[in-house]
Amino acid sequence: MLSVRIVCVGRLKEAYWRGAVAEYEKRLGPLCKFQILELPEARLSQNPTAGEIAGALDKEAELILPKLAGQALPLCVEGRAVSSEELAGLLDQAMQSPGAVSFVIGSSYGLAQRVKQTGRGISLSAMTFPHQLARVMLCEQVYRALQILRGAPYHK
Repeated sequence: MLSVRIVCVGRLKEAYWRGAVAEYEKRLGPLCKFQILELPEARLSQNPTAGEIAGALDKEAELILPKLAGQALPLCVEGRAVSSEELAGLLDQAMQSPGAVSFVIGSSYGLAQRVKQTGRGISLSAMTFPHQLARVMLCEQVYRALQILRGAPYHK
């Protein structure tokens, strides 16, 4: 069974985001070994300098990198937008070897370059979304991709 891990910097504070993610966790349970790991966001001043941001991203990278398992798919603005069918293909490849995939969602300032270099960067859209919404969207897309692989009608 495919192991799907979402490594996130930051927590879901609002109940409606937690409820949406919980629904997809329930749906994904029978389809894969699904896990969400929440890591703390590095603290920054109100108006951080570029150096402070780089330092914070580096601290977050130290927490992220040991949590990655299998094929890494960091979400980043420089990443390539993939269709639901292409995501299904990436998950299908991950099922073959090594049987695990780790998605990474960074903090509001993104991800350190060394995290982005761990795998193929992907983008959910050319638009910018709050990280909480990105997590919900990613969970839905993972569910959709696995339904595509099963030949289920959900994705239509």
